[in-house]
Formats: sequence, C-alpha cells, structure tokens
Amino acid sequence: MPRLLEAGFLAVLLAACAATQTVYGPAADTERAIGYSEQRIESDRWRVSFTAGPDASAATAERLALRRAAELTLESGNEWFEIVRRASDREGSGDSPVSVGGAVGGAVGSGGYSSSGVGLGVSFSPGRERRTTITLEIIAGSGEAPARPSVYDAREVLSGFTPG
Repeated sequence: MPRLLEAGFLAVLLAACAATQTVYGPAADTERAIGYSEQRIESDRWRVSFTAGPDASAATAERLALRRAAELTLESGNEWFEIVRRASDREGSGDSPVSVGGAVGGAVGSGGYSSSGVGLGVSFSPGRERRTTITLEIIAGSGEAPARPSVYDAREVLSGFTPG
C-alpha cells in the first residue's frame, strides 16, 4: 500500500509541473483546446482562430493565427489575405490546473521533548489554466493586393516559419 501511495504522489507532482504546451496544429474537438480552427464563411472568406496555452503570449497566438490564415489562402489558390476583423479573448488566470504546496515545522518543549512535522497540499482546479484565443476574419484574393496595412502576402507570412 505505501508503494501505491508513493506512486500516486509522484504522479501528482509530475502533473503539477506539466502545464499545457502550445503546439501548432488543429485544435481537438473540445472546448478550449490548444491549436487552430477555421470556419469557411464564403468561398474567399474565413474565420480563423488560434488558442494558445499558458506558455505562449498573445503575440505568439496572433502569429500562429496569421500562419493558419496564410496556409488557407494558399490552399484556396489565392496569394494574399486581408484581415477585416480581429478579436482577442483571454480566459483563466493560473499557469497550471494543479498546484502543490508544502510546509515544514518543528517545536521544542519543556523537558527536552521536540517534535517536527511536514505538511503537503495538492490543489486541483480544472479550467483555471490560462488560454489566449486570437480570432481573425479574413478575405483572400489574387493578383495585385490592395495597399493597406491590413493586407498580408501569404507567402511572405509563411516565410517567417520553419517547416514542421
């Protein structure tokens, strides 16, 4: 039985150290999943979102949303895209849904008696982990791109990313 408790305690400690990592890829079909998602609105119009975990900044989430917008633009046979609407949403406040805390204490009493104690606490707060979602509504096009700051060349955007 003590071995089982030790194994369980070790598993909790490892989980406490493992906040959700942000990776580039499609989000799972669960609410608040890390990754990108898109919705085609019209033949040349999409709503693209990227949700990042607590290890990534809002700027990183936006950069990865731009990457997905550029990929969709090229996949549809277009060359450039324009952001017509941009939104940012931040949920949660903590860095990890699992917290571990501890304390050590000791006392010396009369007659030379002493005591000591160790306390350990584990807190589980699902849904507390911070998430940042950037949503871009884009219109894609080909040919000469409009000369506006909201217009991006899809190939130029992707050139800033390494393959993989």
